Amino acid sequence: MELNRCSRCGAFYVGENDICSKCSSQDTLEFSTFKSYIEENGCSSIDTIATQTGISTKNVNRFIEHEGIELSGDNKESLTNSGVVLN
Repeated sequence: MELNRCSRCGAFYVGENDICSKCSSQDTLEFSTFKSYIEENGCSSIDTIATQTGISTKNVNRFIEHEGIELSGDNKESLTNSGVVLN
């Protein structure tokens, strides 16, 4: 196992995930909220998604890159064209 830095809180931890165990439940809840929002409303801008869901733009960016999210070319293009970098 490696020493990692949590993508959410910045704490160091030993493990293989990108988030620590303290942030895991909140991350799961926010990911579910994000996924539901995208399914119901489609994609607009990262700022709009963050504002409407209460999820930070940093985590919205992380969720967009998540393997379980499938954005069509048009949806991902609209996020890219919103002026916000996806990475």
